[in-house]
Amino acid sequence: MKLKTLTLGLTAAGLTLSTVAQATTVEYWTTQTQSDRLQTLEVMADVFEALNPGVDIKVVAIDENDMPTQIAAAAASRTLPDVVEVDSNLSLAFAEQGIVDLKATTAVVEAVGKDRFYQGALTLVEEPNKGEYVSLPYSGWVQGIWYRADWFEDAGLEPPTNWNNIRKAAAYFNKPEDNQYGILIGTKADSYAEQVYTQLALSNDAGQFDKSGNLIFNSEKQKEVLDFYKELSQYTPPGPQTWRARDYYLQGKLAMFFYSTYIMDDIALAEVAASSLGTENFSDLKGAAFDQNLVKNTRLSPTITNSSASTFGTLVGFSIMKNDNQAELDVTKAFVEYMNERDQVVAYSHMAPGGHLPMLRDIAETEEFLNDPKGIFAGYGKESIKEIISGFENIRNFSIVNGKAFPKSGEIFSKQIIPRMIYSSVIENKDTQKSLDWAEGEMKQLIAK
Repeated sequence: MKLKTLTLGLTAAGLTLSTVAQATTVEYWTTQTQSDRLQTLEVMADVFEALNPGVDIKVVAIDENDMPTQIAAAAASRTLPDVVEVDSNLSLAFAEQGIVDLKATTAVVEAVGKDRFYQGALTLVEEPNKGEYVSLPYSGWVQGIWYRADWFEDAGLEPPTNWNNIRKAAAYFNKPEDNQYGILIGTKADSYAEQVYTQLALSNDAGQFDKSGNLIFNSEKQKEVLDFYKELSQYTPPGPQTWRARDYYLQGKLAMFFYSTYIMDDIALAEVAASSLGTENFSDLKGAAFDQNLVKNTRLSPTITNSSASTFGTLVGFSIMKNDNQAELDVTKAFVEYMNERDQVVAYSHMAPGGHLPMLRDIAETEEFLNDPKGIFAGYGKESIKEIISGFENIRNFSIVNGKAFPKSGEIFSKQIIPRMIYSSVIENKDTQKSLDWAEGEMKQLIAK
């Protein structure tokens, strides 16, 4: 099919596409593999095609765990997709491999408007040496402390935004004799414990690597974190605990708990909360009716501070891959700009309310975004949603230091070294320094391989 003259017909796209001899196909790889989400993306692609006769947007779903090997195979065979939608760590890794078009990706970031993005999100995808971006931040989720704002207000306590406030509130609300606990942190050797620990560690500037890639985990700063973690564990429901203990919160028996924004629908919707309102998960919970006021009485502290501010979460964005075909590159850039228009951002966000929070501040404050189909955001209210998403201003993780990615951090995560350290220290009551020494030894062995 011959390509007609392409006119974007979308003022936000800001690009003029020239006439080319053949139809132009843009291959878009996404990690959204669920059928309902793919249907939404296909509709977006169809609209773009209708506005641009001759353009074909090919949406390809790739499982997140398979993306690195699929990209490696495509690079080897010179069949890279035009644009990929992946988390920030993968974007940085792909950029280090030299397969991301930094100039094209940066041009779209600037066209959309750098000042519209949450600053922390941009920092995670910045290429430090060239001042360019490996990805355009698009969506994500943040973790923080969800808490009973009504309880805090009645007690005259400040929100749990720093270590002192967290410590004070956890002790105040902990009443095990009434089957009520102050806070939920992970004490089982699993990824939930690591996510909680990571946010606390980064709030104390306790990292894994320095900017030169040297292992610095076993430090005085890290010892302070593990000691604080052990202190908080005494206010957590007994036994090795993981995310499942959120049941205590939904049954009115917990003041604070660490969780990602994926919890938002559990708190807001009776049918989603149902799995946490019974007695089957914890023998000491007697079951409870759904509290329709819980959503209004719940707030999130997305950023925790001790020596610095820290938010933990995941960021997904668009990376434009290298391509010698200028026509395909122009269409790709236009498509990514189109995906950042309000209607597309809102539709994408509503595929998983709470899990797909937008990275453009102005869209995150619109009525269209707040009016999700299930009414989840409306229950929290505009100011609360703004407070939740603001966590992206300070989003951080162990694997990124001054914009440089350290893949060994991912390997450390996969071996569950930190969760096992937490378990030995908290549940087995091992000495803090001995637990850190063990973790450092495990990390050194892994790095040496």
